[in-house]
Amino acid sequence: MTTELTQFLLGAGFNLFVTLLIVRGVYYPVTQDKNFVFTFIGFNMIIYFVLGFLTSVEVGVGVGFGLFAIFSLLRYRTDEIPIREMTYLFILIALGVMNSLMHSGSLLQIGIANSVILVILFVLEKGWGFQFEANKRVAYDKIELIGPDRSAELLADLRQRTGILVKRVEIGRIDLLHDMADLKIFYDETPRLSANHQPTNPRVLRDQHQLP
Repeated sequence: MTTELTQFLLGAGFNLFVTLLIVRGVYYPVTQDKNFVFTFIGFNMIIYFVLGFLTSVEVGVGVGFGLFAIFSLLRYRTDEIPIREMTYLFILIALGVMNSLMHSGSLLQIGIANSVILVILFVLEKGWGFQFEANKRVAYDKIELIGPDRSAELLADLRQRTGILVKRVEIGRIDLLHDMADLKIFYDETPRLSANHQPTNPRVLRDQHQLP
């Protein structure tokens, strides 16, 4: 087995190892979503092998940027890809491009770059040093509680009925004909009420996540 082939296979193994650490060790434990695992690993490995077959570093980098331009035009027609998953996809594509250059001799730099990416993703997913705030839109049926003088009662009712430690509320559209109001509730992502407080009503319309 030639030295070049050995480096190519070792690079493929290293690239797959780091990819699995990111997908299985960082992404999946947080999201518990298997829908994108195939896409992440598949994209990463095909990028590595395509660029790994190119012997010229200059050509490889140029093709890599060209692939980024192509992928920026891609859209999955069935579902929109969430921002978090799109970020992971871009990172894993870039990882495949970067690791395909291992034959150039810059093993230390590539190893450090892989390690830094892995650590940063792990820290961000753990939320260390950050307090993430999430929000949901709900259709609420007790419009008598939406007055400013009854905000404490409104928060208590929302916490009881949703099982979420609601911190604040924004009032949107009010439908007096059907006694309904659209509310946006804000809460910290991690803290939850006890299991005795299960959601009993408001209809959740959609989830959004943001940094305060």
